[in-house]
Amino acid sequence: MLAQISEFAVNHPYLVIAFVVLLALTFFNEMKIATQRFASLTPAAAVQLMNNEDVVVVDVREPSETVGGKIAKAIQIPVGALAKRIDELEKHKNKTLLVYCKTGARSGTACKELGKQGFEKVFSLNGGILAWQDAHLPISKK
Repeated sequence: MLAQISEFAVNHPYLVIAFVVLLALTFFNEMKIATQRFASLTPAAAVQLMNNEDVVVVDVREPSETVGGKIAKAIQIPVGALAKRIDELEKHKNKTLLVYCKTGARSGTACKELGKQGFEKVFSLNGGILAWQDAHLPISKK
């Protein structure tokens, strides 16, 4: 068996290299997910959390992106300004925070920053406001 694996590796080095690279990338991705300090929630799970706990919703999109609406009562702080405006969230430090952006990419960055600032109960909305709208959940135009 080992001889066959060795022979395959010698005859197909590019396949072996590709396999090792994919294996390494998968490992690093899983480690990244395991070590992050926040969890991602689907829109349905976010609604359930909002119904059962006192949740502060944080919209980290740019002001120009919020024209189409936002989740009701969301505090709007662009992800780029989060570190400078962290004091606006200090009074909510012991509450659960639900962070969202347009697609879910920037909310992960914001959640990491909030974790560094000492916020412990932080969740990212998986798929962002687009997933929220796709789930036919309400948005506020105010």
